[in-house]
Amino acid sequence: MTETLPRAARTGGRWIERWDPEDETFWKESGERTARRNLLYSVLSEHIGFSIWSLWSVMVLFMGPQYGIDPAGKFFLIATATFVGAFVRVPYTFAVARFGGRNWTVVSALLLLAPTVAALVVMEPGTSYGTFLAVAALTGVGGGNFASSMTNINAFFPLRQKGWALGLNAGGGNIGVPVVQLAGLLVIATAGAAHPRLLLAAYLPLIVIAAALAWLRMDNLAPVRNDTGAVREALRDAHTWIMSFLYIGTFGSFIGYSFAFGLVLQTQFGRTPLQAASLTFIGPLLGSLIRPVGGRLADRYGGARITLGAFVAMAAATAVVVFASMRESLPVFLTGFVALFVLSGLGNGSTYKMIPGIFQAKALARGMTGEDAAAYGRRLSGASMGLIGAVGALGGLGINLVFREAFLTSGSGTAAFVTFLGFYALCCAVTWAVYLRRPAATAVAAPPGAEAKPQLTTV
Repeated sequence: MTETLPRAARTGGRWIERWDPEDETFWKESGERTARRNLLYSVLSEHIGFSIWSLWSVMVLFMGPQYGIDPAGKFFLIATATFVGAFVRVPYTFAVARFGGRNWTVVSALLLLAPTVAALVVMEPGTSYGTFLAVAALTGVGGGNFASSMTNINAFFPLRQKGWALGLNAGGGNIGVPVVQLAGLLVIATAGAAHPRLLLAAYLPLIVIAAALAWLRMDNLAPVRNDTGAVREALRDAHTWIMSFLYIGTFGSFIGYSFAFGLVLQTQFGRTPLQAASLTFIGPLLGSLIRPVGGRLADRYGGARITLGAFVAMAAATAVVVFASMRESLPVFLTGFVALFVLSGLGNGSTYKMIPGIFQAKALARGMTGEDAAAYGRRLSGASMGLIGAVGALGGLGINLVFREAFLTSGSGTAAFVTFLGFYALCCAVTWAVYLRRPAATAVAAPPGAEAKPQLTTV
């Protein structure tokens, strides 16, 4: 099977008409090189998207008393950005098949100019809270970039490498969170907290560069089509909603904590903007870097095992945070909170590996074999990823709303962390009961080469 790149065959240029990554000869001759190139520029665009989506986790550090916004109001600004970012993930997922992965990457990157320019205009004392809310909502478009990027890259790679590829794609995107926080730290440390516009202005050329590189270097896959039948089937499948729930626990935790970390340090531990900014980036950075490791471990040992281990450890880390919050011990609090970031990043990689594995294992259980089973897995996983990503991102909204309520009622985040501890315990139970308790029946838990010989992959 050969790869063709006709520039004029379709509107928008750079279309690949035939794509079969499961064919090892095709993959070695040309497929892998093309897939890796598209992965690189997808990561860049998604990285900028995450930075813009998480912009208000940094902007609130610039908003001193002269802005007249209390901690609860700041948490709500962050929650608004989180909610819109989760909501737009669904249409962004389907945009890849409608317009082409390369074409939509260009459009979605350029859309990031709108919230960045808007924040550049309004970011000053005296601006109404409603205006800040509207601009924070605009930054949600950055959250949609994740869904379209993951859907696009999922189609480029063979099932045996999806854990690594999706983990690297998502991890490179997630790093956009600590990068914008580090950039905010640099501005606060050099120019002071009165100059947020310097940070915003720096991102304008980066957005244009990401869009231009996507236009010049990425490709559209013609075989990728919106499949309404697959969407309906994914909506009816219980695994779509079970994985959405688990993804709330992994990615929802990562993005929720990333947005809230600096504000918690300021509100509960009395850190200055500079002190908070100097600590905020550490957790998101480590959580982003380890995400591909979670995918690679899931490729080798099975995603369900890695996911369960991540949730057990997250519960333990949350217990440490509860203890530190009650004792008002900042060093212990930081240790536990950073561990939560690392473990959520690990779980992010393993849960996304589980999605294509689940649907291919179902195909094998129905008697499909070879390419038929692989095609079914790609079809259903592609349809479900946007839904799972959108619901999972709502976990970030939940975290910020729980923090808001906890600080409103008690002035401390302890009650919020107790709530999160209970949720992680529930995630442990669901992962074990559905994907590990009876692996022979579900045919999805064993790593490659283990006892379930008929299957091609694992959850």
